[in-house]
Amino acid sequence: MEMTQNITLAIPEDIFHKAKFLAIQKNTSLSSLLSQTLANPVAKQEAYEQARRRNLALLDSGFDMGTYREDFLDARRTA
Repeated sequence: MEMTQNITLAIPEDIFHKAKFLAIQKNTSLSSLLSQTLANPVAKQEAYEQARRRNLALLDSGFDMGTYREDFLDARRTA
């Protein structure tokens, strides 16, 4: 079972009532609605951080850009 953490949230009363009504329409609890709403940006941030670390590691390892051969450069100079 997933661990949960209770929090205290201060929101305007009209938002509270509208959110509660939305939760009822979606046949869920207000707590579940808020958890789902927070889960999406958290997951996106985690995916971004993972991709960032992966790409920084690639940059640190470097890329083989090839080398110029002198004969190739000489041929280009005389052309």
